Amino acid sequence: MEFLDDSSFKVSAEMEELLCERLLDQNQPISERFRALFSLRNLKGPVPRKALIQATRDPSNLLAHEAAFALGQMQDVEAIPALENVLNDMSLHPIVRHEAAEALGAIGLRSNIPLLKNSLDRDPAQEVRETCELALSRIEELPNGSENVDSSATGASPFLSVDPAAPSGSPVHQLREVLLNEDKKMYERYSALFGLRNNGGNEAISAIVKSLGANSALLRHEVAYVLGQLQNKTATDALSGVLKDVHEHPMVRHEAAEALGSIADGQCIALLEEFVQDPEPIVSQSCEVALSMLEFEKAGKTFEYLFMQTPKVPQA
Repeated sequence: MEFLDDSSFKVSAEMEELLCERLLDQNQPISERFRALFSLRNLKGPVPRKALIQATRDPSNLLAHEAAFALGQMQDVEAIPALENVLNDMSLHPIVRHEAAEALGAIGLRSNIPLLKNSLDRDPAQEVRETCELALSRIEELPNGSENVDSSATGASPFLSVDPAAPSGSPVHQLREVLLNEDKKMYERYSALFGLRNNGGNEAISAIVKSLGANSALLRHEVAYVLGQLQNKTATDALSGVLKDVHEHPMVRHEAAEALGSIADGQCIALLEEFVQDPEPIVSQSCEVALSMLEFEKAGKTFEYLFMQTPKVPQA
């Protein structure tokens, strides 16, 4: 998901409260709650932070993980204690703990290193341990002694995202070799992935699609995410295969669903409509949100609430 420049938004306290209430209202459709989440992530301050932190404990693992992701993309230092608690809470789904670890890496403070090393040593989920390894490498790549929380320190993303690894500028054939090499460290493979994404050519996209066969579910999920960023129709068949594979990790299928929603051709939409009934909530809710976003786009409207006027109170 791309992030907008939060400095563009000034909303009233009433609108801010409305967004928080909508985010946390479990009686609302998941798509409406995501609309509120996507709006709040473009704001700063204690009110949005508190709501997003509360949302990391939501019964919807999809919403909870997206809230943790948002806090990392916002690079909100004040959210670190809450993200640490999420990372250490083994009762939470691995996809939520994974996102908390990635958020700590995105925030980028060296004081996060002990938190990540602790989970690297003890978390039972491989995808969480790999995320901790990745986040540690990202922080260590920052300038020595830096407490920098600016993503420019690891290379600004043309996709307005705080990437988990700085994109490599190596030639495409070298990036392909690194990405597909199971013996390379996760940070190197992520760096190659983002380098290929930034290149965006046919050879680069072919390499990215091929890496959907990687052994690591964490890497596969990021590959699907990147293919969604690229919105290239040549990836449709491969992403469709991922979504259809009921034996695939839910975090990978979820990202494939979102990517198909970004590509949004007829084949993609038909598949999302089919899998909106998937028994795995992370997958079915991803399809529901993607379809809702497409409906807003078709109507020429934005998905976020921030572009709406605060409802007027009827006069007595």
